[in-house]
Amino acid sequence: MIVKWLHDKGLTSEHCYAAGFASIGLALVSWTTSLQAENAGVSRADRWGIFIGEWAPTFFALGLAVRTYEEPEQGDDAGVERRDAFA
Repeated sequence: MIVKWLHDKGLTSEHCYAAGFASIGLALVSWTTSLQAENAGVSRADRWGIFIGEWAPTFFALGLAVRTYEEPEQGDDAGVERRDAFA
C-alpha cells in the first residue's frame, strides 16, 4: 500500500497539508510572476497558476489518507500500540 510506504518513510499528514497550502501560495506566485515577466498575457499566467494550483487537492487528499492510516480504528489494539510509538 502506497500510504503505508509513505508513512514508513516518515511522511506525515501535516507534511501533506503543508504541501497543499504551499501549492496554493506557489500558484499565486507563479501567476503574478508569469503575468509580469512574460508578454504572453493573462491567459498564459492563468495556465501557470492553474497548473500549480491543481496540486493542492492531491496533497490534501494524500494528507487525509495518511491521517486515516495514522489514526487507528476504535477498538484496534494494534493501532493503539502504533499511536504510542509516535508519541
